Amino acid sequence: MQFSETTRMVTVTVNPFFLEDESDPQKNSFMWAYHIRINNEGNEAVQLISRYWKITDGLGRVQEVRGEGVVGDQPLLQPGDSYEYTSGVPLQTPSGFMGGAYEMISSVGERIHVTVPTFSLDSPFEAHTVN
Repeated sequence: MQFSETTRMVTVTVNPFFLEDESDPQKNSFMWAYHIRINNEGNEAVQLISRYWKITDGLGRVQEVRGEGVVGDQPLLQPGDSYEYTSGVPLQTPSGFMGGAYEMISSVGERIHVTVPTFSLDSPFEAHTVN
């Protein structure tokens, strides 16, 4: 499933996927990867300065992560450019969700808070029901 959101002409698209080979349900260890694409659809350059994640597991436990850039990079996106990366997240429950934001700075020095859409982390080890 794909999740997407646009803030100030910057679109963030997320594709999460469960890593069964790196998970061990008997030890309450569940691993996901997520692929992110950031598109600059605006008229000025923007640079990703920092990230914020709010990760919630299936029991409602919350972990917050803040840091510079993404995967060791602070990409500069000119108008029309995109940047992609893949990262991962472990949980102690078979499901959860996460979302967050990127702090970016425009070519004229304006700080922009770009929303990363909240996305679900669903493993095959949890039954799903439709309400």
